[in-house]
Amino acid sequence: MAIIAQLSDVHLAAGRDGEVDDGSGPVRALRAAVSSLLSLPARPDAVVLTGDLADAGRPAEYARLHALLSPLPMAVFPMCGNHDDRDEMRRVFKDHPAVAATATSPQAPMQYAADVAGVRLVCCDTTVDGHSHGHMSEERLAWLDDVLRAAPDTPTVVATHHPPYPIGMRFIDDLRFVDPAGFASVISRHRQVVRIISGHVHRASVGSLAGTVSTTCPSTYRQLFLDLTKQGRAAVTGEPAGFALHLIGEDGTATTHFAPTGNYRPLMDVE
Repeated sequence: MAIIAQLSDVHLAAGRDGEVDDGSGPVRALRAAVSSLLSLPARPDAVVLTGDLADAGRPAEYARLHALLSPLPMAVFPMCGNHDDRDEMRRVFKDHPAVAATATSPQAPMQYAADVAGVRLVCCDTTVDGHSHGHMSEERLAWLDDVLRAAPDTPTVVATHHPPYPIGMRFIDDLRFVDPAGFASVISRHRQVVRIISGHVHRASVGSLAGTVSTTCPSTYRQLFLDLTKQGRAAVTGEPAGFALHLIGEDGTATTHFAPTGNYRPLMDVE
């Protein structure tokens, strides 16, 4: 069984001096998330970061991110979100071969596949330059189709920043994955895809696309207010930060757990 941890929407932010304050909320929150992963009884085989890792795509934000993730002994797979800058992220994560290989041209899509304990992790780029919504062009969809066709018998997790299903929160759905029909068509042709995982929503949700279970991950920092009314207030809450754990079996069975950050020890045995 493979265990893939998912951290998302970190939003490390540099101040006016261009530096990231080590006492800031996003930094403290990411430290807590890393500590939480290290305290798990079964450590993940890998960690995927599903975008909005920096708040403004600044070099100092990625440099601090890289340093804060350094205690993790497992492979870390970064992805970009609408707050990120692809080239700055690639520059800082140049020690990651899969990320470095995407630098085919300035601001080229950051999309790649990796093997994790017998599972394929496919990281897609849904970002649109200068905009907050998501979309996958025909070229990106063709890339995804080719990558999935290359390993039809390997259980596969497809990761995006923008979720390809409606969330029901006006604020998020206004910044949605625009026209996900092409993405759904590609997924429907590849039954080895056992889970689609996304960020962007700043809270856990479960949906479906093309018959595949799809999930979003809590933010390591702030959660968005769950307002399902038509007007949908855009606000953050004091809910706990969190992360997701995706368990993928050799037979393709998939289970997702959502956990708050923190080191929660057993209170008592129940058997």
